[in-house]
Amino acid sequence: MTQRSPKRAFIARPAGPERWIKTLEPRSDGNGEAAAFTARLTIDITPALCGRIKIIAFQRGLTVADMLRDLLAREFPPAGGDLP
Repeated sequence: MTQRSPKRAFIARPAGPERWIKTLEPRSDGNGEAAAFTARLTIDITPALCGRIKIIAFQRGLTVADMLRDLLAREFPPAGGDLP
């Protein structure tokens, strides 16, 4: 029988609190603007609404994420005193 390799942790925790926050590389979104980072947003919607969103995104040739990012950016434009 072969010997097992030592058990490895799924993921190692960063040493200090400053290392918990990642500095991500800027990425460009569908509008060509560079974003410093992205944040995940989870919402609960009905299966019917989810289906309608997917169909419309497909018809427009967009991903659901890109379509919803554009929608949210239009609905909630940056205000003058807000942080970016």
